[in-house]
Amino acid sequence: MKKLLAVCALCVCFVVPALAQTADVSAKPITDTDIQLLRSDLQADKNDVIAHTMKFTDAEGTAFWPVYKAYSQEQAKIGDARVQLIKDYAQNYANIDDAKAKDMAQRQFDIDEKYLKLRKDYWPKFEKALGAKRAAKFYQVDNRLTMMVNLQLASDIPLIP
Repeated sequence: MKKLLAVCALCVCFVVPALAQTADVSAKPITDTDIQLLRSDLQADKNDVIAHTMKFTDAEGTAFWPVYKAYSQEQAKIGDARVQLIKDYAQNYANIDDAKAKDMAQRQFDIDEKYLKLRKDYWPKFEKALGAKRAAKFYQVDNRLTMMVNLQLASDIPLIP
């Protein structure tokens, strides 16, 4: 878990400041390729944390990992929308008016709803793969990992001026 937190912190330390830079900042902006590489590394670390925490039996692992792969691909699609929202926020940070703030808030609500819908949609699949108790444990682990990333993002993204 400490390894993942360190990677999350590193990821956000590089991603968010680069995305949120203003005209006064001369740092090189992070590219989409950079973001993709960071996300790939983060996903590998998440997989390690999940495997270590869940301690799957061979049968559970065989049933779980294909479901999780599809789930994480769907998470990544939603994450793409979140990255776009962060980029938009960074580009408009100094000039956000009420209309832009309302638009961004609605986009964040939509992202939150999609994450919740994804978790609900995948519950029966994880339950079938692991049983209800083990699926609930996985959801606890997944939720904690998500909260760690969200906390890091929240601490690094400045509030609207």
